[in-house]
Amino acid sequence: MRWEDLFADLELQWEANEAAELAAELADRSRREAAYLRLIDRLRPVVGHPARCRVLGGQRAPETLHGTLSALGVDWFLLAEPGATEVLVPMRSLLAVENLPVVSAQPGHEGPLAAKLDLRYVLRGLVRDRSVCTLLFVDGTSLHGTPVRVGADFLEVAEHAVGEFARRGRVRSGWTMPLDAIAYVRRVP
Repeated sequence: MRWEDLFADLELQWEANEAAELAAELADRSRREAAYLRLIDRLRPVVGHPARCRVLGGQRAPETLHGTLSALGVDWFLLAEPGATEVLVPMRSLLAVENLPVVSAQPGHEGPLAAKLDLRYVLRGLVRDRSVCTLLFVDGTSLHGTPVRVGADFLEVAEHAVGEFARRGRVRSGWTMPLDAIAYVRRVP
């Protein structure tokens, strides 16, 4: 064996060892970085794209919603369904999202304004607009009406018939519910 062959063999072994160590370090670093990702970071790249989600509240089973993920907050997302309906889903009702892309947004980069736009803020918008909605509860029951007030941890809804508005004489009942009881809110077009 010549000295050059020995040195070449040792150099190849050294390079292979270095490449294996680098690959192990990159894999370990990727696992550590993934530990800092939140669900909102996984969902942010999907805003503006079709999404299929399983949520609480279906009759004895989770319900599947599909549409375009049109907006995202710290504890909610908005799904634009085919047919011009919008569904506001609290994150706590989300069970799974199908086929998210591999890429994620940087953790914690939603900005200070987005952090303030929580579920209560969006529900106050429905109250302000006097939007007619159908609310699905986590137990699978539903309520049709108009949200009238949002508290720190509750929502009040004036129940009325489908196709009616919350006017004197048309309101059947007033309901107050904890926000945690809401599986999703579908805005009626």
